[in-house]
Amino acid sequence: MSRANLNKDPDEVAAMFDGVAKRYDLVNDLLSLGRTKAWRRSTTAIIAPKAGMKILDLAAGTGSSSQPLAAAGADVIPADFSEGMLAAGRKARPHLPFTKADALNLPFKDGEFDLVTISFGLRNTNDFDLALREMLRVTKSGGRIVICEFSAPVWRPFRTIYTNYLMRALPFIARKTSSNPDAYVYLAESIRAWPNQVALAEHITKAGWLNVGWQNLTGGVVAVHSAVAP
Repeated sequence: MSRANLNKDPDEVAAMFDGVAKRYDLVNDLLSLGRTKAWRRSTTAIIAPKAGMKILDLAAGTGSSSQPLAAAGADVIPADFSEGMLAAGRKARPHLPFTKADALNLPFKDGEFDLVTISFGLRNTNDFDLALREMLRVTKSGGRIVICEFSAPVWRPFRTIYTNYLMRALPFIARKTSSNPDAYVYLAESIRAWPNQVALAEHITKAGWLNVGWQNLTGGVVAVHSAVAP
C-alpha cells in the first residue's frame, strides 16, 4: 500500500499485515508505550477462560492473545486472514491450531463457540457490522463476545494529546522501527475514524447481541466491549 487506505480493501489490508508480521508484536509494544500487554491481560480477565471452553480468537495475528486462553485450558482457535501473520504465529506458537478465516464469512458452524473474541481487528474489517453478525452466528445461545479495540479517551485534554500522538509521534516511531511504516499510518488514521464507546455499543446491539457493556482501559484509549448471544 502506498499510504493508509481507510476503504479497507481486504487484499490490501491482508498484504499490509503480511508485511509487518515478523515484528508486529514488538512494534505494537513500542507504539502503545508498553500498554499492549496490560490491555491483553485485562481482556483475558474479562474473557475469564476456563478448561473446556471453546473460544474463537479472531484477528489473532501471531497468537499473543490466544496463548493465555490456551494456558487456562480453553480450546482456542486463533484465526486470521493474513498469511504472513499466520506463518509468524505458527512459528512462534506451533502448539496452537492457527486457522485462516475471513471475519465476514467465517468457516465455522452455527453456534460452534462458547465465546468469540477479537482484539484490535474489528476496525480492520471491510464491513464490521457484518463481522459482528457473523460472530453472533457462530456463538452459542448464552455465549459471549469480547471486543478489545482502540477507542476515545474520556478526558478531553488527554484526548487532544492522544490525537496529536496518533497523527505525529506514532508515524515517526513507525518510520524508525517498522519495515512498513504505512501500516502504522493506517493504524493512526483508522483509530481516529473509529466509533467511540457508545457508538460501537449501538452497532453491537444492532447486530443482535444483548446486554452490551464496556470497560475503559488507560482512560478510554482502549475499550473492551462485551455482550451476550440471545
